[in-house]
Amino acid sequence: MSKPIPDEVILGLLKAQPAHGYELLESFKSRSQLGYSWRMSTSQIYAVLKRLEREGAIMGREVNVQNAPSRIEYKITEQGKQQLESWLFDTQPSASIHRIRVLFLSRIFIANLHNIPTKRIVEAQIRSCQSQRDRFTHQKQSYHSEIELLTLDFIVTQLDAAIIWLKNNEFQLSKIT
Repeated sequence: MSKPIPDEVILGLLKAQPAHGYELLESFKSRSQLGYSWRMSTSQIYAVLKRLEREGAIMGREVNVQNAPSRIEYKITEQGKQQLESWLFDTQPSASIHRIRVLFLSRIFIANLHNIPTKRIVEAQIRSCQSQRDRFTHQKQSYHSEIELLTLDFIVTQLDAAIIWLKNNEFQLSKIT
């Protein structure tokens, strides 16, 4: 499984307001924002920004700043807005526990940032987890070794916990700073 990429998270941040790389990086470092979900370096942020700009999802323009070097400020394009919308309301999000922690919580953060109701996002995640749980539960019926059964049982238990967590939370963040 490939490593999650922050493209749509960056698009969501830029939809809220144009920003330069260091401003975006602060959102990924702040514990009150995305700091617990993502670990991003300056070079990673700028690499993603360059790629998103090449792909037409964002547009950069040089901004002169008094008593500082000029900066490139990025803003989201219509294409980027469509990409963001598609990601936010993905009907088949990954049921991987790691991706729930990183991508699902990022969707929740961005949805709250834009005052978008989270119900559809949460329901899609629950369906995805239930589908995965059902698949692994079925696999447990024809296991080949004890270690396979233990592994499948562990995965099913994690998915059960994720489903309970998803159902028991409102996902309405009262304060995003």
